This record gives sequence, C-alpha cells and structure tokens, in this order.
Amino acid sequence: MTQATQTRAITMAILAMGGEGGGVLADWMVSLGEHSGYWAQTTSVPGVAQRTGATIYYVELFPRTADGAEPILSTMPTPGEVDIVLASELMEAGRSVVRGLVTPKNTTLIASTHRVYSMMEKTALGDGRVDSDTIIENCMKAAAKFVGGDFAKIAEESGSVISSVLFGALAGTGRLPFTRKEFESAIERAGVGVATSLNAFARGFEYAQNALKPASTGVPIQIGMKPVSVEDTKAATDAAIAADPTAAVGARLSAQAAHIQNTYPASVRATLVHGIKRTTEYQDVKYADEFLARVASVYALDLAHGDGSFRLTNEAARYTALWMTYEDTIRVAAIKVRARRFDRIHKEARAKNEQVVGIMEFLHPQVQEVADTLPTALGKWVLRSKPVNALITRVSGNGIKVNTTSAFGYTTLYILSRLRPIRRRSLRFNEEQLLIDAWLTTVMDLASKNYGLACEVAETQSLVKGYGETHANGLANFDAIMAELPRTLVAADPVARQIALRTAALAEESGEKLRALLR
Repeated sequence: MTQATQTRAITMAILAMGGEGGGVLADWMVSLGEHSGYWAQTTSVPGVAQRTGATIYYVELFPRTADGAEPILSTMPTPGEVDIVLASELMEAGRSVVRGLVTPKNTTLIASTHRVYSMMEKTALGDGRVDSDTIIENCMKAAAKFVGGDFAKIAEESGSVISSVLFGALAGTGRLPFTRKEFESAIERAGVGVATSLNAFARGFEYAQNALKPASTGVPIQIGMKPVSVEDTKAATDAAIAADPTAAVGARLSAQAAHIQNTYPASVRATLVHGIKRTTEYQDVKYADEFLARVASVYALDLAHGDGSFRLTNEAARYTALWMTYEDTIRVAAIKVRARRFDRIHKEARAKNEQVVGIMEFLHPQVQEVADTLPTALGKWVLRSKPVNALITRVSGNGIKVNTTSAFGYTTLYILSRLRPIRRRSLRFNEEQLLIDAWLTTVMDLASKNYGLACEVAETQSLVKGYGETHANGLANFDAIMAELPRTLVAADPVARQIALRTAALAEESGEKLRALLR
C-alpha cells in the first residue's frame, strides 16, 4: 500500500477501555498521518460502563493528492472494510470479530490477550468467565494476520499504558506505509510521558516482529506470547502445596499442615491448606481446627464408599471453608482496610509517591446485616424493635460513603474489622453453624447410598454466597433444592436431576428458572 497506488482510505478501529489511552493512540495516528502527507480523521463511539467505559475509536487516513482535493471520510467503521483492528483486551478483540470488523480478507488484528472480566462475568452466580482459548482461536480464524500477546504486562513492565505497546506492535507489523521513526515522532510531538511511551513502543515493536513469523504454509498468521492463565497458575501453586503443605503456611498453622500431609491424599491437600488459611484469617486457629474436624467426618465415609478420587472430600472441604467464612460486616470491613488492597489500588491508579489517592467506599448496611453482627439476644431485639429499624433505615437507607483514606473513615472500618472475638456470639454465626452441620449431615447420609449424588449435594452449597439480598436469594434456592432431595433420590437419574436443579438456580438470581423446573 503506497501513496501512489492507494485508491481507498486506510481504515483502523481501536477498541479500548477507560484509562488505557485509546484516545491518545487515535491522536497519535492522526498526527502520524498528517505529518506524512495524509488526510486524517478520528471519531469515537462511547461504549458502556459494564466494560469500564469501552470505546471504539475509528481512524481513516487518505493520501493527499497534487490538486489538494479533500476526500470524504467515513465516521464509522464498516464491517468487512476495516484494515487494522487494535484491541486493548481479549474480550474487546472478540467483540470486534462478532461485529464483523475483522475479516480474513484484509484485516490485521492486534490484541492483548489479558482479561478484564465484564460485569456479566463477575456477577454470574456460577463461573461466568468466557473461555479465553476459544476467543483466541476465533480471532486467529477471523483475521488475515493476528498478533496477540499480554501487552498489558509489557506496559506495566515499561511503566507506561497499553496504548504505547499497541502503537509499537502496529509499527512492527509493517502494515502501514510509515517508518518506525515516523511512528516515534508522533509520540514525541505529543510531549507527554515521552520516555516511558517510547520504551513501551519499542517493546511492542520488537514483540510484533518476532510474533509474525511465516508459518509452514507461508501465511503469517501467528499468536505470540499467550499470558499464563489463572487456572495454570493455580494448578502450579496447588501442586506445590500438595507436595509440601507445611511450606505453604507459617508456624501458626504448622501442626495443622503436618496433619494434612500425614492424613490426606495429595489430591485434597491443597484444598485443605487453603481452607485452614482462610478460616484462620477469618476467625482464628481454633476455627481452622473445627474446619478440619468437619472434613475428617466426610473423609472417613469417602474412604469407605468412594471411588478413589476423593471428590467428595475435596468438594466438601472447599464449600465448608467457603460457608464457614461467610460474608458479614466484620469481614467486609477487614477486606477494605487490608494493606495489600491499598497497594493494589495505588498500582492500578498508577499513582506516584508524591500523589494523594482518595478511596471512597459505598456501603449499604441493612437492618438484618447490623443485627447479624450483634450478640444473639441483642440482634433479635434489634430485629423486633421498630424504632431501631427505622433509625438504621434512616441512616443507611440511601447508602453510606466512607473515605477509607481519611483518619476517621479508616479507623471506623478498622475497629469494625477487629470485632472478630464477638463473632462467635453473634446472631448470624450460630445460625450459619447450624446450617453448615445440617448440610454436611445430608451429604454424609447420601455417601453410602449414592456417592455421585452426595458429591453434587456438596457442590450445591455454591448457591449460598455474598451478603444482603444476594445471600438471601441464594439461600432460598439452596433450601428449595435441598427440600427436593426426597424426590430427587427416586428420580430416574438422581445425579442428573441434582445437576439440572443447581444449574437452573445458577442461571439467574431470582430463582424463576429453578421454580419452573421444580414445578
């Protein structure tokens, strides 16, 4: 493609989320084009908040002619007519394919393969994550050339934003009729963060050149570095824990870890270690011992009636630990004042040492949540007292804003987080322990009758999560499925029936699909 022979505009779509510099990247492209003898135009279409302000920036470049005639450029990308697509995240790349912006005829797709989960993925009652490998496979099939890699990681290592890396990767593909120096000059003319941007640009350029190597077919379609997935990292960590549980804990839990290593098979050790660490952080070491005692009862039945996989022990341990560490006001406060949370927020905001970062929390405690935290007798009185109910509703009905970076806000939540010693006497703690024991008793009763069904009933606890309305709805669905067990036991395929009920409950929070299936 050259100025002498080009008969159509060079078209480019940039899909980026808020704070990733998509607008800056589009401006660089306009500057590059205008200083290289091209007409240049950029437009943007704001996206939705569920994708952190995802926006599509559209750029068209057309060479200037001798007569100076101004071309008519489009303000929107046309499916099937886009030469280059830059995506700042893997789901954005997938969206570009679904929208028809990427075609095997002429589109070069440059995409970061890291994930920023959408709201639908985050709020799904079950595992709502979209499979990254499937998106990558479809991107490779859809594009004429595909350069994919964890550009977010490169940007972080370079101290810059992902737009600089994408700009460098674009230059490295050789898809545009401009030299590397012309690309770099566009960054220099902007005059902001030049040094770090050029560093990130250079790494992106080198990456793209290494990634686009001719395959055996002669067609340069290749993905380069794929990020290590969360699943891969977890698998490697769990394998190390299973080999030596004591190395994964401190001296405080060394006796419990040694017991796990000496008593349980390798396939369940990692889950148990995560369980004792979680329950100890939530309450204390004694609580971790209670967790192990509950799991021990299930393990004894697994040895007697299991198939050697110890799936029942694994699932019971996983969900017992989760249920024992239910979300209450004390835990929410503890999470919000963690030092590592402040460090993460500073890192995500790319705040410098001399910059002040303010963190505002939006809390919405209800009467039930306040009562649940209080000692049992006091909590029941609060629930019965109409004046107290009215007062709590008046104070928190529209939510409460707490600045955790202020002395007052931080101290308030810190004091609340230190109320763990009274948790055992709280209204909700006693109720939750009864529910946990009733559920585990049902699981153990089923172990000798139908091992597969016992495993599925153990997994049904996954419905009970969160706090407030989410917790209430999940518990209602859980109770409905547990009440259905006598009929499930005599079904043609009890295991399939239990899975179908749980899947229906996880489909949406209201429980309508579950009720329809029960009917």
